[in-house]
Amino acid sequence: MAHEWQGMAGRRVGRHHGAPRLEVDRNGWLDAAAALSAGRLTLAGLWGDDDAVHMAVLAQAESESLAVLTLSCPDGVFPSVGRLHAPAIRLERTVRDLFGLVPEDAPDPRPWLDHGRWGVRHPLGGRRREPAPAEGCDYEFLPAEGEGLHQVPVGPVHAGVIEPGHFRFTVNGETVVRLEARLGYTHKGVEGLMQGAPLSRAVRLAGHVSGDSAVAYALAFSRAAEAALGLDVPARAHHLRALAAEMERLANHLGDIGAICNDAAFPLMLAHCGVLRERTLRAAETAFGHRLMRGLVVPGGVAADLSGEGVAAIRALTAEIRARFPELVELYDNTTSLQDRTVATGTLTFELARRFGAGGYVGRACGRDFDARRALPYPPYDRLSFDVPVFGEGDVNARVWVRIREAEESLSLIGQLLGSLPDGPAAVAMVPAGEAREGVAVVEGFRGDVLVWLRLEADGTVGRCHLRDPSWFQWPLIEAAVEGNIVADFPLCNKSFNCSYSGHDL
Repeated sequence: MAHEWQGMAGRRVGRHHGAPRLEVDRNGWLDAAAALSAGRLTLAGLWGDDDAVHMAVLAQAESESLAVLTLSCPDGVFPSVGRLHAPAIRLERTVRDLFGLVPEDAPDPRPWLDHGRWGVRHPLGGRRREPAPAEGCDYEFLPAEGEGLHQVPVGPVHAGVIEPGHFRFTVNGETVVRLEARLGYTHKGVEGLMQGAPLSRAVRLAGHVSGDSAVAYALAFSRAAEAALGLDVPARAHHLRALAAEMERLANHLGDIGAICNDAAFPLMLAHCGVLRERTLRAAETAFGHRLMRGLVVPGGVAADLSGEGVAAIRALTAEIRARFPELVELYDNTTSLQDRTVATGTLTFELARRFGAGGYVGRACGRDFDARRALPYPPYDRLSFDVPVFGEGDVNARVWVRIREAEESLSLIGQLLGSLPDGPAAVAMVPAGEAREGVAVVEGFRGDVLVWLRLEADGTVGRCHLRDPSWFQWPLIEAAVEGNIVADFPLCNKSFNCSYSGHDL
């Protein structure tokens, strides 16, 4: 069936739910790339499939809308979007690594996730799969030339207990002239493990993609599955899911505020924020049975209902944070030595944030006013009252303040959710549709928007699942934000972004 979305024509795929999916031709694909380059659309994801590539795009008219565009690739090639729109480059490199589909005229043909150690090339590519070359994968960093420049390699093994990533600095004295990151060290093959998995196992895999976003990923996966199957989730389940999501957001923001201050040589904030984060995790365990709330959100609802003891634990938590957090905010704001490190450090421009579709505190700290809970509303946020804090400075300090205000909003949302928690069941059974179905969902995690696209087979198992972390569009921006800063400020800038290695590397 012919269909048009935002002026782009294609064949509407009837089995796809949650947003329209259009099968487009080469010209339609290029038209979308041109619209991305011109700023009329925002790239929300790009991933491979058997002999096809998919691209999720956002358009903003009176409200945000989402669509998935599909281009068939029978010859194993497709027009490069990255040639016109830089945010697609690393995604296209990943499509080539995993599926063997080649972006034509791509500006960067280097591998991305594939470090030459898998033992196979294009592991998800079906008939394009081939043995890996014996010599592995040699990686060439981009050259930088100029008088007085030298390079400083950092990682992938770091001094702290953090995930691995390699950062290649080109510096002039202490000033960073260029930063180039190399990631992929935590690639786990999640999308390959999901193929053929039942929903019960697949949602657990989704919840393990990035450990600090277990709720967000499980929620996005579950909503995609529910969209595919046309399943209505009980109102109580929606409230409990949002309650868990806000507790996850609160715990991570508290931890990040303290960690950023610690990287600015102010460990007192780390200690106090660490206590409040620990209180949040303990309340989560009392309420939902797990500190990170893993396994809580499942297709059809939630796996654990909330008891009176859990309600009491959450109310006690919010009362404690409301009493103690304002003093910490005042301490942050009135410590001159701390402000000296965070203000005007690691500045990101609005234009770059808009171009890359940067979500979460990274985008909102420099003026990009996007929050999936409001822009692409889903229950119960469509009936809740909350503000989305936006700042314009784009520096480390602004990213701290977004977190501060979002933590305060989470406290408000938790109160609203507990006060309006409906009675009734917390889950409904999932029944296979007896035919192939597809679904897509976007939810707001603490870092930003998490996208999950899912194809279910007739027996209810996963045929293909793609999970896109907000970090895909935030990691490249660190390279821009740190330029012109001194090397010693990189840990501070990096922590203020706090991108996920594991969520990015899949």
